[in-house]
Amino acid sequence: MKTVDDVLKEMKRVSSSKAIAKQAHFGISTGQSYGLTTPQSKAIAKTIGTNHKLALRLWKTKVHEARHIAALIADPSLTTEKLVEAWLKDFDSWDTVDGTCTYLFRKIPGAYSKALEWTKREKEFEKRAGFTMMAQLAVHDKKAEDKLMEQFFEPIIRESSDGRNFVRKAVNWALRQIGKRNERLCKKAIAVAKTIQKKNDPSSKWIATDALRELENYLKEGKIKKIGAK
Repeated sequence: MKTVDDVLKEMKRVSSSKAIAKQAHFGISTGQSYGLTTPQSKAIAKTIGTNHKLALRLWKTKVHEARHIAALIADPSLTTEKLVEAWLKDFDSWDTVDGTCTYLFRKIPGAYSKALEWTKREKEFEKRAGFTMMAQLAVHDKKAEDKLMEQFFEPIIRESSDGRNFVRKAVNWALRQIGKRNERLCKKAIAVAKTIQKKNDPSSKWIATDALRELENYLKEGKIKKIGAK
C-alpha cells in the first residue's frame, strides 16, 4: 500500500457499520469515518511502515481512520513544528487527539514545551492535546527526571476548573499517570489533587476525587515503584 487510494480501498474492505455506531456511542466524530477499529487501523499501518509523504496525504483526506493511520506511519524526525500546529488545529475528535499525541507528537523534539503551551489554548481539543501529551510522556518517557513531570502540576491545577468533558478527563488522566511513575511523584500528585479539591468547583472536585481514589489506593497497596528500585 503505497498510495492513498490503496489505503482507502483496504479501509473500505474491512470497514463496518457496527464500528461507526460504536464510535458514535463513545462521542467520536463520525462525519467522515469508514468504521474501523483501532486494531484494524494499526494492522494497516503495520503493512505500510514509516512513510511520511503518505502520512501527509492521508491526513489531507480528512477521513477519520486515515488520520489515525497517518499518525502511526509519520516520521517523528520529519514532523516539523509547522506540521504539528497544522494537525493540532485539525483535531475534531478526542480519539484523534489521543492517537496522534500517543504515536507521534510525544516523540518530537520539544514535546514537553508543547504540552505546557497547549494547556493555555482555548479550543477544547487543542487544550486536551496538552494534557494528553503529559499523560503519554509520563507513561512512555521512562528515563525522564521527576522535575520534568513536576512542571506539569501547575497547569493541572490551573486548568482543573475547565468543565468541558474532554479537557477535565485529560487533566485527570495526566495527574494520575504522573502519580503512578514512582512513590515520590505519587505523594506529590496526591497533594496536588488535594489542592485541586479545595477549588471546590464541580470539575475540580471530580478530578480530585477520582485521582485521589486511584493514587491513594496505589500507594496503600504498594503498587507504586519505590524510589531507587530497579
